[in-house]
Amino acid sequence: KQTHKFFGSKHEKAGIRGVDIAKDLEREARDHSNIKILLESTVFGVYEDPSYNGFTFGVMKRENYKSRLVKVHCKEVIISVGAMENMLLFPGNDLPGVYGAGGVQTLMNVYGVKPGNKVLMVGAGNVGLIVSYQLLQAGVDVDRVVEAAPIIGGYHVHAAKLRRFGVPIYTSHSIKEVYGNDCVEGAFVVELDENWQPIEGSEENVECDTVCLAVGLTPSTRLLEQLHVEMADIPEAGGRVAIHDEYMETSVRGVYVSGDSSGIEEASTAMIEGKISGISAALALGYNRDAEELRKEYIERLEKLRAGPFGEKPRIAKRKILEEWRRYHGRL
Repeated sequence: KQTHKFFGSKHEKAGIRGVDIAKDLEREARDHSNIKILLESTVFGVYEDPSYNGFTFGVMKRENYKSRLVKVHCKEVIISVGAMENMLLFPGNDLPGVYGAGGVQTLMNVYGVKPGNKVLMVGAGNVGLIVSYQLLQAGVDVDRVVEAAPIIGGYHVHAAKLRRFGVPIYTSHSIKEVYGNDCVEGAFVVELDENWQPIEGSEENVECDTVCLAVGLTPSTRLLEQLHVEMADIPEAGGRVAIHDEYMETSVRGVYVSGDSSGIEEASTAMIEGKISGISAALALGYNRDAEELRKEYIERLEKLRAGPFGEKPRIAKRKILEEWRRYHGRL
């Protein structure tokens, strides 16, 4: 559903649209006969199986409008299940017409459905800015973007696109309330002071039929919790995450993480982390010892991607995660 061109590294397909990157990655996987792909399948649990010395997962496979249970055994496992959208608490947040940004993207870019006619976007990070532009492309009016922080969190290039279309971006502003009878009919936004508190008398009524929340992500950790992986609260990583080393292995031998499951970050870094964890799992199984040099190269690429100003938060997050991993293993 990511129709915009990606930033980052040329090695990780910068300049290519997200939907095309997905097709390329799928093609690469299907070119390997030793990779089995289960579509329309949901991993719902981890189970102990005395007859198997490894991990056992329960998978629900959907076929011809029916479901069947599939038991999957493996010696090594990579958890790369992404993240969940954050929501905000405010009066009226349960009215039809209040969406998460990912839900809006799915409606528009997957199903071709306009979520509404006039949108208030909450959040000026990359997701909020990109989805606002995609709404404009779909013929939806974006009234404004409000951002609680005093600065725009996303890339300037995305903000500039909106401004060229005349969409205002209000920093130090947030949503206070949504109103409507059976659905969203409007919302009140409010200005915030330097302590992030609403400024009395600054409320403004915004007429809209859709409110889109782009206020961050939280790593999905349910399978990791079931695997009894050691977790830590790292705000810079998006919340509670699995501690892991530079090779993406967690506190549980044979369990690896990558992408937003290991901490909220950009798509380019997620793809590199996937490669690192894949090589690590293969090496642990005794395959291709020469891949260690390739893994080292990917780690160096990751460090370069995080070297810029937008990489400061991920750098801090990964440093804290590694410290927790070392502390857990008694190395601090």
